[in-house]
Amino acid sequence: MSFHPNDIARRGRNASIIVSGVIVVLLGAFFRTQVLNHSQWVMQSEDNRLRQVPIPAPRGMILDRAGEVIAENSVSYDVSMLVKSRAELLETLDQLGELIPMSRKAREDAVKRLARDPARPVSIFPDASFDQIAVLEEHRPDFPALIISPTPRRVYPDGKALWAFVGYTSEINEQELSTLADSGYRPGQQIGKSGLEKQYESVLRGREGSRFVEVDAKNRIMREQGARPDLLAAAGKDLKTTIDMDLQRFVYNLFADSLTGAAVALDPTTGGILAMLSAPGVDPNRWIGGISPGYFDSLRTDTLRRPLVNKALQGSYPPGSTFKLATSVIALEDSAVTWTEHMPQPCTGSYYFGNRAWRCWAPAGHGSLDLAGAIAKSCDVYFYQLGMKITLERLSAGGVDLGFATRTGIDLPQERRPDFPTSPVAAYMDAKHGKGGWTRAVTLNLAIGQGENSQTVLNMARFYAALASDGSEPTLHIAQTTGARKKVMNLPQDQIDHLREAMLGVLSAGGTAAASAIEGVAIAGKTGTAQSGRFVNSTELNHAWFAGIAPAGKGQTPKIVVVVFLEYGGHGTRAAHIASAIIGHYLKTKTVWQLGDQG
Repeated sequence: MSFHPNDIARRGRNASIIVSGVIVVLLGAFFRTQVLNHSQWVMQSEDNRLRQVPIPAPRGMILDRAGEVIAENSVSYDVSMLVKSRAELLETLDQLGELIPMSRKAREDAVKRLARDPARPVSIFPDASFDQIAVLEEHRPDFPALIISPTPRRVYPDGKALWAFVGYTSEINEQELSTLADSGYRPGQQIGKSGLEKQYESVLRGREGSRFVEVDAKNRIMREQGARPDLLAAAGKDLKTTIDMDLQRFVYNLFADSLTGAAVALDPTTGGILAMLSAPGVDPNRWIGGISPGYFDSLRTDTLRRPLVNKALQGSYPPGSTFKLATSVIALEDSAVTWTEHMPQPCTGSYYFGNRAWRCWAPAGHGSLDLAGAIAKSCDVYFYQLGMKITLERLSAGGVDLGFATRTGIDLPQERRPDFPTSPVAAYMDAKHGKGGWTRAVTLNLAIGQGENSQTVLNMARFYAALASDGSEPTLHIAQTTGARKKVMNLPQDQIDHLREAMLGVLSAGGTAAASAIEGVAIAGKTGTAQSGRFVNSTELNHAWFAGIAPAGKGQTPKIVVVVFLEYGGHGTRAAHIASAIIGHYLKTKTVWQLGDQG
């Protein structure tokens, strides 16, 4: 078959056009891919061969008022792994388990981390020991997807001594992730869980960085350095506090492991906390990287000493006779008593109200006393009668005005609200005891710091800080404050000075804490022996309180307020010994008695 020359020419032209069109389309596609969409395909290529490994940000240090370290960071190692599926992770965990023992919880945590963020390397040993690292390095060829990275680890040099205020950090959990997703948190990061670590998380946390490792198609690491420039982490800011670590350590050593209770020392001028202790303490270092189940169970099951309860901030106890100063303030504000006034019935060891004898702590009685004498000797009979003169309604309202029904607002999370009758007091009592389930006799208990009156150690320190000044309370704080003060006592300065003078009698001859006096230092104080409701062999175990202000001599400006609480500690004189030692140490004055004499 033959073709006309014109047909051959026409077909040649058509073929040329088709081939030219195909070449143009191919060139256009190549141009779009290699030029117009270059960055997109480069990124996809890098995503295929590069994996992002987080660089944790060092948390800011926590410092005392002189710059001494309270919380810092040390170098630890995190062992993580690049995986594509849950099955791959479990298979690797089985292999690792043959080399390094791994608890069921550790395996479960690793699986949860993968589920939270599949694109992130799965942390297997967040705080690996040197021995674990050595074993893994020896078997590195068997685990080509393994990543061993240096990471900052939180360290608290003074451990248990800091438990009451510093808190601890731990891995962020699912609930926190759901509420903090907009703040840039990612699974596996550390976050403050309590105390200052939680309160100032936004200051301390820093910003996480990233480094990149190169992998092959099977997710095996081919290059760990230089695959792409690192995004450096930004360290958190340091936090300076009002804590005096020298005093904090001294208070901790006084309590050691033998006493249960709390102590708060503060500067009454600024409201800055100088020392805060809850005993027995818990070592915050044990929580880093996850607390062991055995250690946590030992804390949780200690129902007698309750180490997990912050007894300075969260424990709430009847204040006993330390509240008698509040009763005195309310009575003076209402002109219900004068300084020279004696009560109608002298103290013979008991006071009869209705058909019941209300006992004084001194069975032999104190005789007839004025207000200053009643404070110095802590006479219950005097304050029973004074409470009745004030009336229940006014005692309740006055206590609320003095802050006994509200939190201090200190810059720490989880502060407990005190329990105190609020107005209208009849409705409060009805809700507490049922309608008709109480009588006006509750006034007697309330006047001496018992009954419907339960306070934190911190709240009592706030009240005594107001007594140490002009009747205004400072804003209690450990790190930051507005510096504002609030007037809570409607008394002239000479009346407040009289109250402190009366408190000097507590540590003078004949006072309830005379044995705790310090030579050369005037301490205005008040002991308290409060009922606990706990009996052993038919004998009630009382709580011991002491609140002290020093120096409190005429014309002196108080520099420290100390409140000590000993749970089931017996008589308030034991707490007075502890508080006196704290004051003496802070003011650099030697005590004239031995701590072993805590009678």
